[in-house]
Amino acid sequence: MKIKFLVLLLLSSLGTYAQQIQWMSLSEALEAQKKEPKKIIMDVYTKWCGPCKLLDKKTFANPDLARYVSEHFYAVKFNAEGNEPIRFYDQNYVNPNYDERKKGRNATHQFTQFLGVRGYPTMVFFSEDGDPIMPVVGYYTAQQLEPYLKMIKQGDYMVFQDPGDFEKYLKTYVPRFRGK
Repeated sequence: MKIKFLVLLLLSSLGTYAQQIQWMSLSEALEAQKKEPKKIIMDVYTKWCGPCKLLDKKTFANPDLARYVSEHFYAVKFNAEGNEPIRFYDQNYVNPNYDERKKGRNATHQFTQFLGVRGYPTMVFFSEDGDPIMPVVGYYTAQQLEPYLKMIKQGDYMVFQDPGDFEKYLKTYVPRFRGK
């Protein structure tokens, strides 16, 4: 009886692990795209941002969302106020005013500015070629983020002619991700 319980416990923990998003750096994702083209979802966050922490704890932890992202995207975490050097479009981006002694807010990274990020969290999507597609700003539940993920993955965003097209898309979209 004890062995059965331990085996079930081990299998359930493996299932949980398999449903977690495996985050990487942007350079790792761009390198991976050379071998297997996939779009990128970049979570642009800060350490002090409450909604960013909720996004991690609730949305990205949703098993359906985690499975979908892991299968169809390279998932990148990027600290908008960190000091990670970024090379993108043959340009180097740094955070020259980064202060490692600060516990709260820090200086904004140059790459954050390049992307035009003005609020946190922001999820930035990139094409298989590494070109920015669009940002999604704010906290979203898994069910709210699902239509964006599927629209980007399927390339539906390329056929929208005006902003109203996306609103129509959302009204007819039926979410499939279960709540956590």
